[in-house]
Amino acid sequence: MKGRIALVTLVVPDYDRAIAFYCGALRFDLVEDTQLPDGKRWVVVRPKGGDNGGDGTGLLLAEAVGEAQVAAIGRQTGGRVGFFLHTGDFERDFSAFVAAGVRFLEQPRTEAYGTVAVFEDPFGNRWDLLQPAS
Repeated sequence: MKGRIALVTLVVPDYDRAIAFYCGALRFDLVEDTQLPDGKRWVVVRPKGGDNGGDGTGLLLAEAVGEAQVAAIGRQTGGRVGFFLHTGDFERDFSAFVAAGVRFLEQPRTEAYGTVAVFEDPFGNRWDLLQPAS
């Protein structure tokens, strides 16, 4: 079997706030936003271009329902960096994200694996902006 991870669910407090951040500040593409019969929405975002011509892994933005899901917002990975956004131009994207109000938790640094800086989305999820070493 040849497979790939198509979507990763990210629990958020509000669909529209999440779309605004991911498609605004991070410049992701809104791939799908479909109203479902139960009042929920099927909302998929993906970094521009994605992998393999736009078929890369996307985020399924799921609006929290109930206490357990609300409590999981921003804590889905126990406070660790849980998401890794690769870039081919770290300086360009770092500058654009800062200008868009993205909150970085550290200054960029160079590691053996590439140039990286940790940022946090408005919901508390930690991300690496990472330009892999060549």
